[in-house]
Amino acid sequence: MSFIPQSDNDGRTLLDAIGVKDFDELLEGVPESLRLTQPLRLPPALSELEAVRHLGELATRNQSCDEYINFMGAGAYDHYIPAIIPHLISRPEFLTAYTPYQAEVSQGTLQAIYEFQSLICRLTGMEVANASMYDGASAAAEAVLLALSVTRRRTVLLSRLLHPHFRDVIKAYIDNRDVEIVTVADDNGVIAIDDLKEKLADAACLVMANPNFYGIIEPVDQIPELVHRAGAMLIAVVNPISLALLKPPGEYDADICVGEGQPLGNALAFGGPYFGFFAARKNLVRRLPGRLAAMAQDATEKRGFCLTLQTREQHIRRDKATSNICTNQALCALAGAIYLVTMGREGIKEVAELCVNKAHYLQEKLCALNGISLACDRNFFHEFALELRGSARRLFDRLLEKKIYAGVPTSRFNWENDHLLVCATEKRTVVEMDYFCQSVKEVIT
Repeated sequence: MSFIPQSDNDGRTLLDAIGVKDFDELLEGVPESLRLTQPLRLPPALSELEAVRHLGELATRNQSCDEYINFMGAGAYDHYIPAIIPHLISRPEFLTAYTPYQAEVSQGTLQAIYEFQSLICRLTGMEVANASMYDGASAAAEAVLLALSVTRRRTVLLSRLLHPHFRDVIKAYIDNRDVEIVTVADDNGVIAIDDLKEKLADAACLVMANPNFYGIIEPVDQIPELVHRAGAMLIAVVNPISLALLKPPGEYDADICVGEGQPLGNALAFGGPYFGFFAARKNLVRRLPGRLAAMAQDATEKRGFCLTLQTREQHIRRDKATSNICTNQALCALAGAIYLVTMGREGIKEVAELCVNKAHYLQEKLCALNGISLACDRNFFHEFALELRGSARRLFDRLLEKKIYAGVPTSRFNWENDHLLVCATEKRTVVEMDYFCQSVKEVIT
C-alpha cells in the first residue's frame, strides 16, 4: 500500500477548505473528558527498513500448516487450493472491484456473481441462491430471520449438534426480538427424533447441520416430513464438499440451505475472510437477504447482467427490507466459483471420496490404541469425535511439540464433553496419518 505523507501546509489547506480555523474546532460538542490531552505513548519511529524487519520478526511467531500437520476442522478445513485460484482473484479487475451498482461498467463482476449463484444451486439442489453472505454463521442467522418472517412464529429450534459458533451468531441476531431459542437434543450423535417431535409445535424452523458438528451424517430422510407437517421450515447447514457424495438439501426438501464456503478454494487464513452461501426454494426468492445477480437482454436482445431483487435497506424502504446485510464477499465467493469450475463434478467427488477414505483410515488406527474410542459410533463424513482417557487439550498441547495439530478439543467451545474432534482432508498422506497415530501412542502411554 502506498504511503502518502501529509505536511502541516496540507493540513492547513484542508481546514481552510472546510472553513475551520483549527482541528479543535472539529471537536466542538465532544466533552473534554473524552478528548486526548497528551501524546500517545508510542515507541520511537522506525525507518522503513527497520519496520519491515520488525514485521517479519512478528510474522515468524505464527505457526502455519506449512510447518505443522493439520488434523483440525470444526468449520475451517485444510483443503488443497489449485494455483489458478490465487492467480485469477489477484487480477486487478477482480481484486480492486467495488460493488457493481453500475451494470454498464460491471459486466464481468456481475457475470462472476451470476455464475457463482448458478453453481451453488447445482451443488445444493436448490432453486435460487444469492450473491453470497459474510460467512456461514451469519447466513444461518439470516435464514432464521427469513423463517420467522414467513411463519410469523416465535420459536426457533436449533440442533444441539449445530456448530457452537453458528448458535452464538443466531442468538446475537435475534437477541433483541421476542423469540425463544429451543435446543433439540441428540441421540448418540444425531438429532433425537422423539425430542424433535415434542418441540415442533409452533416452531418457525429447525436449523440442522449435516454433517453435524461431530462430523456425523444426520437421518435427513426422516426429518423434513416431521418439520413440514408441523408448519415449520427446515434450514440445512451443509459442508459444500460433502455434497459431492451426500444427498443435497434440495433432494430432501429443505426450505433453505446455507453453509460456510471456505472449503471451496479459500485459505484458512487464520480464520478469514470467508464467505457464506445461501440457497432456497424459488417461492422464497423475494425474501432472500442481500442481493442477486440476474441475466437479462437489452433492447437489441444482447445478453447482459444486472443486480436484481436487492431487498436490503440501502435500496428499498427500511421497513420493507428483508436484511441489512451491506455487501457480499464477492472476492471470496469468486474463489469458490473458480474452485467449483476448475474441479468439476468428478474432481469434487474425488476430493470428497479421498476425505472420507482418509478420515476412516485415521479413525480406525486411532481407535485401535488403548484408551481411545469414538465418542459416537455413527456414520461420519471426514471428521469424527474421539473420547480419550485423559484431557483432549493436554493431548493437543503435547502433540504441538511434534508439529502436529491434533484436532480441536471440544472444551474450547464450552462443550459439556471433553472430546477431540479430528479431521482428515485430501491433503493428508498415509505417512502423516501414521506419524500422527504413532505420536498419539507415545504421548498416551
